Amino acid sequence: MAVPFNQPSLVGNEISYLRDSIRRGQLSGDGYYTKQCNAAIERITGCGKALITHSCTAALEMAAILCDLEPGDEVIMPSFTFVSTANAVVLRGAQPVFVDVDADTLNVCPKRVAAAVSDKTRAIFAVHYAGFPADMDALAEIARKHDLLLVEDAAQAMGSTYKGRPTGSLGDMGTFSFHETKNIVSGEGGALTINRADLVERAEIIREKGTDRSRFMRGQVDKYTWVDVGSSYLPGELIASYLYAQLEVEQTILQRRLSIFNRYCEAFESIAKAGLAGLPFTPPETTGNGHMFYLMMPDRAARDRFIDAMRSNDITTPFHYVPLHSAPAGQRYGRVEGSMLNTVRISDCLVRLPMYFDLGSDIEEVIDHVHRFFGTAE
Repeated sequence: MAVPFNQPSLVGNEISYLRDSIRRGQLSGDGYYTKQCNAAIERITGCGKALITHSCTAALEMAAILCDLEPGDEVIMPSFTFVSTANAVVLRGAQPVFVDVDADTLNVCPKRVAAAVSDKTRAIFAVHYAGFPADMDALAEIARKHDLLLVEDAAQAMGSTYKGRPTGSLGDMGTFSFHETKNIVSGEGGALTINRADLVERAEIIREKGTDRSRFMRGQVDKYTWVDVGSSYLPGELIASYLYAQLEVEQTILQRRLSIFNRYCEAFESIAKAGLAGLPFTPPETTGNGHMFYLMMPDRAARDRFIDAMRSNDITTPFHYVPLHSAPAGQRYGRVEGSMLNTVRISDCLVRLPMYFDLGSDIEEVIDHVHRFFGTAE
């Protein structure tokens, strides 16, 4: 039986809420389920304000607008991330400045960020890779020192914590993904969290195509009109209803993912001790969310052999990002600050194992074939 890399799951009231959203008679966004989702995310993250969006890409674009980015501005970010992190900046006419990640955490290195700050820098976009938060205190200190905005790209990190504080509450703004490959899913979907009161009203305007419709709906103005730049960043109520059903059981999903993550760690401890492959590293004072389990192979050739071997047994084990600084658009729109040795090595060596809510007993088949590949099967 084939074991896919990912498979979306029904874990709660998804179907009944979809039916209910239709019965309520509003399929466009910002209805009952949108409001329920916003409130749930505020509870989970402890942020000041949450606004769900149609994708994490949309949330990042909103964050870039709220950073007031203009042509000539720069934003520091890792190169080892998804293209949306950089696209949000480029769409404002600003330039991504790519820096290396830490060799252990795979998150952006604060020392590299500090070295990359210039008089053009306006913001830092910190990615929480594999659900493990970046060193946000160190990054916040850099942001304070240089009067920069700090944005969490927490696409993979719903439910994770840093020094006891949830992701989404750690920067001026945070962004989440509810794509079907994430822990909490709605097919497509995202959210922007805002921790500065002075940004909330403008965020609502940007999300509603640049209009003050949210104020109108609250009865604060007698008509709404175009007041700022913006776009259509709202999801429809069908998406919101599905998402809310998942948010209701966020802790159930979190614990299930962590149990899978911990089983992998236990199963492959001997492989790591033998120096055959590296396992995920948990940064000090953080908790992960079981979003991803990866092996760090010795080199690219070993990684490719592993992928081929697992594929021959109908197990899907993909590698991850091609570094943005090496991509054609990255070379056109961005620039590199410092060495990228860690980023290149990680991109060449990292391989991901199947991880999803309903993985069940198939995890033992995955574990068995991994041990067979390394010659460590009992």
